[in-house]
Amino acid sequence: MSEYTQRKLILGSSSPYRRELLSRLRLAFEIAAPQVDETALADETPEQLACRLAMSKARDVASHFPAAVVIGSDQVADLEGIALGKPGNHPRATTQLQQMSGKTVIFQTAVAVVCLETGFAQLDLARVKVKFRNLSGSEIEAYLRAETPYDCAGSAKSEGLGIALLESIDNDDPTALVGLPLIRTCRMIQAAGIRVL
Repeated sequence: MSEYTQRKLILGSSSPYRRELLSRLRLAFEIAAPQVDETALADETPEQLACRLAMSKARDVASHFPAAVVIGSDQVADLEGIALGKPGNHPRATTQLQQMSGKTVIFQTAVAVVCLETGFAQLDLARVKVKFRNLSGSEIEAYLRAETPYDCAGSAKSEGLGIALLESIDNDDPTALVGLPLIRTCRMIQAAGIRVL
């Protein structure tokens, strides 16, 4: 789309991490929390789950703001085909980090952009391969006490102290691991008619 519009931009997420990432683009945007059941479907892969939830979140918010361009996103930590979501508490976070110790985890970060009034809908997926170091029990405990990442898929914040848990990160969209792949997001919102630059 070559013509840019004055449509409202809405981030369909209550995540403070996604809000901070989108604010880097210096665009005016509003926030609306989607009401979506995030339970995985039977036989749904982590990749399919992330994509379905990203689109469901965008469509749910867009249903209330049909003229707006809405961004939805979701991230699922994929450990050998098993979806690891937000741990929610210390014991589950401990278990997740124990499971990921010494292994490669693929963080599946999906982003969807929807405008119901124009019929625009795009979905993309950023895969981030993260290799965790072999972690001792004391390292896991010290990390969780310091950063309490219970609202993060995979129980680690790579943008903070969680980087010390990692051996390597392999991706093509550096903000994807934090929760919103901005390279893809820029491309998609521009296609929807929102000028970035």
